[in-house]
Amino acid sequence: MSDLVMHITGARPNFPKAAPVVAALSDRGVAQKLVHTGQHYDDNMSAVFFRELGLPQPDVNLGVGSGSHASQTAAIMTALEAVVLEDRPALVMVYGDVNSTLAAALVASKLGIAVAHVEAGLRSFDWTMPEEINRVVTDRLADRLYATSADAVAHLGNEGVHADKIRFVGNPMIDTLLAHRDRFDGSRVRDELGLTDRYAVATLHRPGNVDDPAALAPLVQALSAVADEVDIVLPVHPRGAARLEQSGLLAHPGIHATDPVAYTEFLGLVADSALVITDSGGIQEETTVLGVPCLTLRPNTERPVTITDGTNQLVTAASLPETAAKVLAEGRPVTWPVPPLWDGHAGERIARDVVALLG
Repeated sequence: MSDLVMHITGARPNFPKAAPVVAALSDRGVAQKLVHTGQHYDDNMSAVFFRELGLPQPDVNLGVGSGSHASQTAAIMTALEAVVLEDRPALVMVYGDVNSTLAAALVASKLGIAVAHVEAGLRSFDWTMPEEINRVVTDRLADRLYATSADAVAHLGNEGVHADKIRFVGNPMIDTLLAHRDRFDGSRVRDELGLTDRYAVATLHRPGNVDDPAALAPLVQALSAVADEVDIVLPVHPRGAARLEQSGLLAHPGIHATDPVAYTEFLGLVADSALVITDSGGIQEETTVLGVPCLTLRPNTERPVTITDGTNQLVTAASLPETAAKVLAEGRPVTWPVPPLWDGHAGERIARDVVALLG
């Protein structure tokens, strides 16, 4: 067994979480290897993050691409096992709750290699979400669990995870946001779309919202009603593009669809917006720190701290137009609470603990 730390990333949400951890471990001279599973492979969903966030280019790209949950997870496990067997790392670090996260945790644990989960303990308690399954199983397998919030620590304790395995470290994705804050600039996209100074940003990609036409129809109606009042920038996730096109949403003159945009451009759009409407997990956290009102189109969230200590609200399709109108009338908050330890130093805390763990 070597002293190597192997990081497994695979999808757009992983990269801002991994970047500060990789950098902090590098500062401490820890040997590392970065494996990209290729779960997200489009340049705007993947490669651009390595360029923008200062991540080293992956040592290995498994290139698994898209597929069903089963086929994608199986492909990652098969390809990754060979890499792990060759290097025999001391620790495999996984991030978030995507299929790459679960696949890597399964491979490492079956080979007797320690697993560390960054963003452990988040729970929506909604078993219809594939991410919830990934989160719970990964946490059960992990040897070290890095939690971003106090409620995540409590969930792990309630599930019987021994306290010695848990570390409350803060949120490394916020490290990335704060480190790049002065580079946020959405002006190119705004200019191309002909937007005024007052606009909203929306993202819509979760299977429960876009895969079922019966579920999507009321969301289209609700978003169209908001777009009657304010222009909406809608970066379209590849997995939902066809369905959104078929739904008629993109035909509304107030909906300005665009391809996924780079990290600093997207957060530039968010930072200057009047309102964000989303079904994403990470954007709930980013808007919490930026002070942008966020309306989350979900019945639950695994990030309730963004509601108690942030600017997030849960909404339904039925309540969205009225809630959005109220938020737009009130304007953005002047002050707002931010969760503890979301201070830009989570990566350093994780790195200190990893060094101690490696002994």
